[in-house]
Amino acid sequence: MAKKEEGPGVLRTILTIIGIISGVLSVLFVVFIFFVLITAIVGPPVSSGNVAVIPIKGVITHEGDYGVFAETGVSSQTIVSWIEDAEADPNIKAVVFDIDSPGGTPVASEEIMLAVRAMEKPNVALVRETGASGAYWVASASDKIYASRMSLLGSIGVVASYVEVAGTLERYNATYRSLTAGEFKDTGSPFKRLTPREEQMFERQLNVMHEYFIQSVAENRGLPEDKVRQIANGWIYLGQESLELGLIDEIGGEDEVVEDLEELLGEPVEAVEYYVPLGFFQQAFGVFKESSFEVGKGIGYAMTAPRARTTPAVYT
Repeated sequence: MAKKEEGPGVLRTILTIIGIISGVLSVLFVVFIFFVLITAIVGPPVSSGNVAVIPIKGVITHEGDYGVFAETGVSSQTIVSWIEDAEADPNIKAVVFDIDSPGGTPVASEEIMLAVRAMEKPNVALVRETGASGAYWVASASDKIYASRMSLLGSIGVVASYVEVAGTLERYNATYRSLTAGEFKDTGSPFKRLTPREEQMFERQLNVMHEYFIQSVAENRGLPEDKVRQIANGWIYLGQESLELGLIDEIGGEDEVVEDLEELLGEPVEAVEYYVPLGFFQQAFGVFKESSFEVGKGIGYAMTAPRARTTPAVYT
């Protein structure tokens, strides 16, 4: 009996399976791209209410670090645009800044601070775990600051840091040579030590920024400059001590904020929460961290952690 030909049937089955798999993958890819585009959109929420809640959480930079793969951060561009939207929205009667940040770059922090200072609508700052350095600068421009007894505030100072490996090069008998046009063009290179003159120049710039920081906080809080200067040594203060120093106005949380705003507005508070959607992989894999023990890590990251840069990184 002749053997039955099975080759074409098997091939057809294989091609069918490949086609099904390709189709499923194509659909998943389209869904993925759609999800990416949706989560990449940053803007005010569509829900209605009378009090805008604007989060300031993470390290403050100009661009922020939002995206599909990125962890959360604070973009001064986004925060300022939200403030402008809240100011222009006739339904919004007041704004709450929900703060949990160790600070950030001087320019980005100042951008938000100036936007808060220029606001005409009532606004308050609610500090969660941390409102330090540049984040405290932002809070200081609000009408009123609330914080927990255990919140960390202050850290009124400026730091510049960079990684130096000159000693390592010497240990391995390696030589660094730099050809520059301009005496200070390679200042801050990790492959050479700062000269005493270069250190003095950096210190002078940091002192100028620090003095401006002090004057601005004093103006925002209505405190004498001398008093602010005494506590502007870069140290962080707990909520109760911050209250005694005049850095905050009240020990309290959400309940106290809502109660005071309802008294001010004469109507119930309906919050409108502004947010940046999480990236795809953050949502897909549930990347939720940030325990209370990471507070110190956050401050260290923003203010003291080494960074491989050719020029010192400056943070408030």
